[in-house]
This record gives sequence, structure tokens and C-alpha cells, in this order.
Amino acid sequence: MADSSHGHTPAAWTGVSIAFIGFCVAGVFMVADNPLGFWGGMAVIVLGGVVGGIMRTMGMGLPKKQPLKMVQGSAAAKPAVTREPVAAES
Repeated sequence: MADSSHGHTPAAWTGVSIAFIGFCVAGVFMVADNPLGFWGGMAVIVLGGVVGGIMRTMGMGLPKKQPLKMVQGSAAAKPAVTREPVAAES
């Protein structure tokens, strides 16, 4: 399940979970009329994006797709697929 489609990776789950916690913190402090707590929650949201990006660069996200290579020699050259097709994302 970890590499079935977009977003189902440890990097995505961790980043979104941290951002969701930050969203909840910011929402509580917004209702409580506490600007410092609100901006603290916003900082946690940004931290979730940073952590998710770092984890992706560490290899815990989806692998980068390789570009398609063109077949040489014919006028109606068709792309030669060098990677497996990805299932439709929902």
C-alpha cells in the first residue's frame, strides 16, 4: 500500500499528519482569540510541509519518473516506454 499511488507514502502521511495537528492548534487559538497561539499553529503547518519534503528527499516518497525516450530512425517515431504505466489516480 505504501507505493500504490500518489500520496500513499510515509513522507506524505507524516507531512499531512503534522500539518493537520497545526491546523487544529491554529483553529483552537483563533477561536480563543490568541494571535500568538494561532501563528504557532501556522508554523506547525509549515513544519509539516518541510518534514514531508525532507522525508521525500530521503527516499520515503514516490520515486521520480524517468522521461520517455524516443525511438530513432523512423519518420513516425513512437515513444518507447522505459517505465511502467501508472494506474489512474483517484
